[in-house]
Amino acid sequence: MSVLLTVAALVAGFVVWHRSPVNLGNANAQARAELLRHWRAGDVVVLVRHAERCDRSSNPCLGPADGITELGSQSAASVGQGFMRLGMAQADVFTSPVTRTQQTAHYMFGKEAVTQAWLASCGDTLRDDVIAHKVAHRNTVLVTHSGCISDFEVQTGFKHAATAEYSSSLFASIGSDGQLQVLGVLNDADWRSLLNDKSLK
Repeated sequence: MSVLLTVAALVAGFVVWHRSPVNLGNANAQARAELLRHWRAGDVVVLVRHAERCDRSSNPCLGPADGITELGSQSAASVGQGFMRLGMAQADVFTSPVTRTQQTAHYMFGKEAVTQAWLASCGDTLRDDVIAHKVAHRNTVLVTHSGCISDFEVQTGFKHAATAEYSSSLFASIGSDGQLQVLGVLNDADWRSLLNDKSLK
């Protein structure tokens, strides 16, 4: 009996240890509907990791070594099309001042985004910084770095989440009362699944 209890405890610990936000690409209809409801209300903040780094890839680069690759620019454009399909009329886009995040935002939306230094440094205050920069009834898209997304996940209860993939998007809602709820993650390849959802049509 004690062996079974030990095994159960280890399994439970493993599940909790590796807990990550729900993957919205294969989430149930209720999770997708909740994301869309919050987006339409302008309650959403999205942390987007920059596209593939030039200095960590053998793929052709767009330009500077601290920028993104040509493949990364295509990925960013694809993700940007997803956001445009969701609707960007009530959304603000900010990026860290680093070349790779600025390039990612440019290829996502076809224009330059406003840079914010706090999206490069992040750290222990990131959750509070995100809430402080959220404008009521307007969605906020923050193009940033994997380390910053990890900081945010730690501060929102996901201490052992998997590292954010290139061009992935972490969605959270922030109500008028300042309460934050992580809605889930959408990786680059998962946008098609979300956008095929009948509730978007």
